[in-house]
Amino acid sequence: MRGVVLISGSGSNLQVIIDQATDIGLDISCVISNNSDAYGLTRADKAGIPCHVVDHTQFDSRETFDQAVSKTIDQYSPNIIILAGFMRIFTEAFAQQYCGKMLNIHPSLLPKFQGLKTHQRVIDAGESEHGVSIHFVTAELDGGPIIAQSRVSVLPGDNAKSLAERVLIEEHKLFPKVIHWFTQGRLKLENNHAVLDGKPL
Repeated sequence: MRGVVLISGSGSNLQVIIDQATDIGLDISCVISNNSDAYGLTRADKAGIPCHVVDHTQFDSRETFDQAVSKTIDQYSPNIIILAGFMRIFTEAFAQQYCGKMLNIHPSLLPKFQGLKTHQRVIDAGESEHGVSIHFVTAELDGGPIIAQSRVSVLPGDNAKSLAERVLIEEHKLFPKVIHWFTQGRLKLENNHAVLDGKPL
């Protein structure tokens, strides 16, 4: 199944997806970043995957940026769009355009701690658990139907870095699994609910 991966940073989740692409039935057509310095572009280049930079700072609105990203995506006619640490908020029109085939990974147990700096916010709130969520993308920030989550305990003495490292391990396990569900045709978005094997999640 053809896929496009969008990144903004180091691309550790991208690397896991590249490494497991054959096993999970994914053909990565290209990698798109809004950041020309993203190390994930180097990872993609080493794997022989076409790369595109669409620098959000060069656009005067979210709408024109989204249109440029959309134009790049559509060159490849992907079946799935994977947001692997893409740090831009899409407009409602963009989210609707790719509704049902765009997945995002977020480092919290949604709906808790939407947005940024989740690890520190979890510690500051005195939470006993943290984790990662994968969800379908809708116009609501980090608010689309949740597909899967993985949890870690917040340990005494944890700081944002140590907690982030343990969450990242779970991200690397969970994201390829969920992508595989999609490429197998087992995972769908129906009536604004994530459905796996015909059953709402």
